[in-house]
Amino acid sequence: MFDNLSERLERSFKILKGEGRITEINVAETVKDIRKALLEADVNYKTAKQFTDTVKEKAIGQQVLTAVRPGQLLVKITHDELASLMGGEAVEMNLKGNPAIILMAGLQGSGKTTHAAKLANYLKTKKGKKVMLAACDVYRPAAIEQLRVLGEQVGAKVYDAENEKDPVKKAKDAVTEARTYGYDVLIVDTAGRLAIDEQMMQEIAAIKNAIQPSETLFVVDSMTGQDAVNTAREFNERLDFDGVILTKLDGDARGGAALSIRSVVQKPIKFIGTGEKMDALDVFHPARMADRILGMGDVVSLVERAQEQYDEQEARRLAKKIAKNQFDFNDFLAQLAQIKKMGSMKDLMGMIPGMDKALKNVDISDDAFKPVEAIISSMTPYERTHPECLNGSRKDRIARGSGTSIVEVNRFLKQFDQTSKMMRKVQQMRRR
Repeated sequence: MFDNLSERLERSFKILKGEGRITEINVAETVKDIRKALLEADVNYKTAKQFTDTVKEKAIGQQVLTAVRPGQLLVKITHDELASLMGGEAVEMNLKGNPAIILMAGLQGSGKTTHAAKLANYLKTKKGKKVMLAACDVYRPAAIEQLRVLGEQVGAKVYDAENEKDPVKKAKDAVTEARTYGYDVLIVDTAGRLAIDEQMMQEIAAIKNAIQPSETLFVVDSMTGQDAVNTAREFNERLDFDGVILTKLDGDARGGAALSIRSVVQKPIKFIGTGEKMDALDVFHPARMADRILGMGDVVSLVERAQEQYDEQEARRLAKKIAKNQFDFNDFLAQLAQIKKMGSMKDLMGMIPGMDKALKNVDISDDAFKPVEAIISSMTPYERTHPECLNGSRKDRIARGSGTSIVEVNRFLKQFDQTSKMMRKVQQMRRR
């Protein structure tokens, strides 16, 4: 999402390249360029001006160490101010209550129903909570069915009294149901509209008043830019929500909503939607987002995702096989499965410092592993555990069975051999 902004900021910092020190004259030109970059990214004008005024004020008069160039110092100041602009620290949800009640609000099409299910999945898998979803959109029948299907996907019960057409009573009944059956969290999905209207605002306010949620989350589509900020302001004036879920942050929008919402409504972004899958919901970390905007990657998030998929027992088993030079195609396939669980390949690569720029115009499909999986699937059980047995005729059969070519099979076998050798070297270094 922030590719264009990242490029523009990088160009802005180059204005100071070669300068011996930061002065009011040379920093003014850089800051002016940064402001222009923010406005082009659809950041609220007042927010962009306040931001660049603060950066300029902090930069002027800074003592530049001999080991640090003025451009590097300005990057550091800009990074810290970007993180501060977006809230500084990640903000936890309030999950107090019996059950804790989370009310979802937003316009139709913002991803409210989908993100209610994503949130249920997050609370279930990462927080160990027993979660119920309540279908309180009584106007759009497809919303109820959608929530039911998504609830099944994530393993969360969906409460829906089909004959009840009063959303306020339906929400209250869902609270009673969740309390009776010992659910830790109840997530209430509500109706959206194509535009803000008085009836909608009165209804969502009435639901909030009736169920007294511990957390009210406003779901907004980041692709709508400044409209997202304006909608957030209007909802907040009526609902006084607790936080924001910013959806479609994996899209091609300019990213201004992520940078503006916090300063305009004074409410934190708590989660970001980063894809279509049910696990594509991340806690929003302002400092990490600032890292990504400035092309520094997000190694912390990458490590966290890897740790979530880390199986200590499987790692020990694999280490023994590698040490004995017994790493085979079944093990390789298992490692691919672990990587795929971590998220989309382009998103993962973008977390590596410097890779965002390298991948700007590169399309990395999540199907990139399919030819490899097809090749391994076309092997016999014996061939999978004995890589050394693959002669010409076996390779030819595997190529035909997998719908690939001999060239592709040989390329994969070479990559497999290099991977095996590298893993053995790592194991040897660890034993020293």
